[in-house]
Amino acid sequence: MFYLLFCPALYAGKLSVDDKLEIERGLTAEYATLKVSLPQSKKPLVIHADGSYDKASWQEAMMDNGPCARVGDEVQITRVIIESNKIILEINGGGHNGHWYDHIQVGMNGTMAPVSTNQSAQQPQGTKLALVFHGGVPELKSADIRQMLSSVLNFEKHSAAQQYFDTLPEPIKKAIQEKRAIKGMDQDQLLLALGKPRNKSRETNADGDEIETWIYGDPPGKVTFVTLQEGKVVKIEESYAYLGGRTSPRLPDTVPQ
Repeated sequence: MFYLLFCPALYAGKLSVDDKLEIERGLTAEYATLKVSLPQSKKPLVIHADGSYDKASWQEAMMDNGPCARVGDEVQITRVIIESNKIILEINGGGHNGHWYDHIQVGMNGTMAPVSTNQSAQQPQGTKLALVFHGGVPELKSADIRQMLSSVLNFEKHSAAQQYFDTLPEPIKKAIQEKRAIKGMDQDQLLLALGKPRNKSRETNADGDEIETWIYGDPPGKVTFVTLQEGKVVKIEESYAYLGGRTSPRLPDTVPQ
């Protein structure tokens, strides 16, 4: 006879697709205030699920690479990457100057061009954090992750995303809460509503206007195409790839002033 010892890690639930989307949407573009100085680092700085971290290794990274930001500074989570045993958070672009979208390139007529041409040397420095789970990432929500990071990041003191949300017109607020895009949204509002797109494309129309399309979802299933012109959403198309060609009902076209 033998006994199977209970180990929470072995029985921890796995994240569902909906859980992953909630975490990505709940944390991407979110602001927080630093409780400790945050070094730049080529490798993600490790934080354990209980909120502990190796202060000595962080200090060594600070000495080698300098600070990303210091105590009291406001930083932004610009990307969330979920792996089997950790969640990686890119802070202020993840170790690169500028915003995360400054480094995206698209092909046009056989050449590659950056989506953003912002080359300012005054952009904040970035780094990466790795929230590590022994035994694999369990079932959790973005609120749980905020709590786990509370030894380093203060989300309660100042939530710029919430303050920004409160200033928006009611139709925009409603669309963000319902996780959908509507015409008239800008890029920041679209990120709050749908999160980071799976892919982007960019082209110039016959009038010389630059058109950008953000693509969400993967076939088979619903794929959403959001077209932006001059930084504003001008068109939303949804299709159900390989599921009989069905198309969802038309989304609202305008945002009342």
